[in-house]
Amino acid sequence: MKLTHFNEAGKAHMVDVTVKDDTVREAVAEGRISMKPETLALIQQGALGKGDVLGVAQVGGIMAAKKTWDLIPMCHPLLLTGVNIEFHINSEINAVEIRATVSTTGKTGVEMEALTGVSAAALTIYDMCKAVDRSMTIEYVRLMAKSGGKSGTFVRKDE
Repeated sequence: MKLTHFNEAGKAHMVDVTVKDDTVREAVAEGRISMKPETLALIQQGALGKGDVLGVAQVGGIMAAKKTWDLIPMCHPLLLTGVNIEFHINSEINAVEIRATVSTTGKTGVEMEALTGVSAAALTIYDMCKAVDRSMTIEYVRLMAKSGGKSGTFVRKDE
């Protein structure tokens, strides 16, 4: 398998997608942020002084997905047609599970946008809760599925 972000001289470059066909593309990423049970309870009760933690994290994840090309050097600027950030409170493991679904019609995929959306949502939760819990851990950020484009469909099988 050949890495595409290197030119013939071995230098990093942005892949030229000019001649690629536009196709419908979607990617789903997941991750979680683990915390103390007391912190999770504060999120659920809306009792943190900074406001609606998950509401703000949802906006943060969407905004980050839209600006991925500003953050990741070789990403193309994309016109995203959909970004959905969802949260699931998992009290058994004291975590907020995060799922980002990103879609577009274009020449390149949206995997990085989905991963960035999950990461930024988790970082937003951390930022809003760090005053009460600096031991939170962001973990298991990974691509779950992608469709569209020349490489076709990918679905994570180890879950």
